[in-house]
Amino acid sequence: MAEKRSPKTHVRFVPNRIYAGLCLASLVCSAGCMVGPKYHTPSADAPSAYKELTPADFPNTDGWKVSQPQDSALKGKWWEIFNDPELNALEEKAQAANQSIAAAAASYDAARALVRQARSQLFPTLTTNPAITEQRVSTTVLAGSGGAGATAGAGQAFTDYNLPFDASWQPDFWGKIRNTIRSNAYSAQSSAADLENVRLSIQSEVAIDYFSLRGQDALKQLLDSTVIAFRESLELTQALYETGIDSDEAVAQAETQLEATEATDTAIGIQRSQFEHAIAVLIGQPASTFSIPVKPLDAKPPAIPFGVPSKLLERRPDIAANERLVAQANAQIGIAQAAYFPTITLSGAAGFQSSTIGDWLTWPSRFWSVGPALAETLFDAGLRRATVQQFRANYDQAVANYRQTVLTAFQQVEDNLASLRILSKEIEQQDTAVKSAQRNLTLATDRYKLGIDPYLNVITAQTSLLSNQETAVNLRTQQMSSSVGLIQALGGGWDASQLPTPAQVSASAPPPSNPRP
Repeated sequence: MAEKRSPKTHVRFVPNRIYAGLCLASLVCSAGCMVGPKYHTPSADAPSAYKELTPADFPNTDGWKVSQPQDSALKGKWWEIFNDPELNALEEKAQAANQSIAAAAASYDAARALVRQARSQLFPTLTTNPAITEQRVSTTVLAGSGGAGATAGAGQAFTDYNLPFDASWQPDFWGKIRNTIRSNAYSAQSSAADLENVRLSIQSEVAIDYFSLRGQDALKQLLDSTVIAFRESLELTQALYETGIDSDEAVAQAETQLEATEATDTAIGIQRSQFEHAIAVLIGQPASTFSIPVKPLDAKPPAIPFGVPSKLLERRPDIAANERLVAQANAQIGIAQAAYFPTITLSGAAGFQSSTIGDWLTWPSRFWSVGPALAETLFDAGLRRATVQQFRANYDQAVANYRQTVLTAFQQVEDNLASLRILSKEIEQQDTAVKSAQRNLTLATDRYKLGIDPYLNVITAQTSLLSNQETAVNLRTQQMSSSVGLIQALGGGWDASQLPTPAQVSASAPPPSNPRP
């Protein structure tokens, strides 16, 4: 009886020992060390204040004359600050249908999937490969082996019924898998920030193209009125010529000026069409089915809340993206350092195997095997050391890129602040020049009518007035574009609190969308 119970006693003891070993391995794994440097956000110097537009400049800068910027005023839908319903509608369409935004969103989803792929390596892998195989033992092979009973099953066919279950697990003793998860999570966060940066770029491009189109409408309105004025001047010279007061030369000069202005007026339609087509692409609509009614630019630049420079690091999605890439590079150093330590793999197999289907799933047909395996590189000619050096250099490169992005961000803000401040003064001066050119034209026309000066003086005065008026329109268009550029340089209505956490990017379901006020 003892011999019959002994196998049962042995079978019970081994699984308990395996279970104890797995528990011990799990305990050691959970307490295992994490190799690699600890991450700290790289330092980046921020000035105490912007220099190109200070409160002292507000009274002389359009938009800042009445209201002064408050840091909390800029919201998510920043384009609403321009109070243009048509622009608001275009921006909403771009949010929903722009294909660059859709592509960036898909890239973010792919990055999140990589996090889940890495996390799956923390758990055992279970596989099965059931098979029913018909076999026949070779008579020649068995006969050639010699010995008693060598040909006992020669030439006979039989069926092998096999139901195996295999398990393998690589405990993360040195943090390689956990560092991989962190690396992919940081990369996914960077991808999320890239998505916001693409979204901000598209929003800004829509607004800039929209104001540029309105600027073309204003130029069209100006040239239309100028053509009318030049036609009236031609009629005047023709009348004076017919009465013998003026010459045919003056008529020819007036005709030339009118025809050239008409050609310029017609050419305005090219750029307007191109801006309209560009907006169509940005909102995800075929250019052939999209149009914007003509409406001359009449918007005024708003007071844009630019806050203090230290806040810029939290408001720019491109800065957030580069900072997360630094964290990713830091985690990859740990991955490379883990290669110095041995890899331990726990594997096991169990199942049922029989040559008859009736005994296939019975207890005596069971089989199992279990055991650990250790792998360690003894010599690699400096490969691991060079790999660690490579990832340390990648980290240094990521830090430099991050700091360069910060410097560029401050430059862009200062550029647009200077542009708005200087344009305000330039527009004021240009408006004065337009008034002077208008007065000069009035005087030249009166002197021409009195026969004091030739018509060439009138043409010169008309050309000067038109040139100054065109410059004034272009300056106002540039001013609106600079306003949009400043908002883009400030990060729009985004801030770092809207960046998904590592836990959110690794979740199976999409992370909850952050409310955009």
